[in-house]
Amino acid sequence: MTSLIFLQFLVDVMFLTLVLLHLTKKNFIAVIAFGVQSLMLAMLFFVSFLETGNRYILLMVFFTFAIKVVLAPLFFIRLIRKYQLYFSVNTYLSMPATLGIIAGLTFMAHSARFVPLTQIVPEHQMLLSLALSLIFIALFLIINRKEAISQILSVLALENSIVVFIIFAGLEQSPNLQIGILFNIFVWIVIATVFVSMIYKHFWSHDVTVMKNLTD
Repeated sequence: MTSLIFLQFLVDVMFLTLVLLHLTKKNFIAVIAFGVQSLMLAMLFFVSFLETGNRYILLMVFFTFAIKVVLAPLFFIRLIRKYQLYFSVNTYLSMPATLGIIAGLTFMAHSARFVPLTQIVPEHQMLLSLALSLIFIALFLIINRKEAISQILSVLALENSIVVFIIFAGLEQSPNLQIGILFNIFVWIVIATVFVSMIYKHFWSHDVTVMKNLTD
């Protein structure tokens, strides 16, 4: 069995990329952070393939790498250049408050309250706790960011986090689940194109708070 230390390293890198997504004010850095996070996910899928020999999981390695590590970042970089979205809009909360909530969510994910959930696979309890903290932090990222691209990256980061939990819970071998994951990726890329384009064309801004005064 693959060393748990190596698996924890991969998840720790994903955790750090999520923190960076909270803190960075440059969209290019946010896109790179998402690409690195997705690369770690592809490596987790590859480790799972080595342990199970499931060919469907090997397909997930290739699709995750091709779509999330290569195509999605290139797509977001194209949007950034097209609409000159080089700098991200500020978060709702200050940096100290953001870091405080991240620490609180991480502590909560490792608390006794979630032990029944993180003991689905006892040998992966620590990894499942880390995956759960990724989910909480990604949800907070969606809420805390004001800017369209950041919010879309946040949703994709949340999807990555959920998939990590699925892997360590031993559910990743389901072909239907894998097809659903791929469909979800394509849908969000389409949504990203429409959402960012419409906001910028109508409001000449990528700040989603400009829509708060919309009326019927």
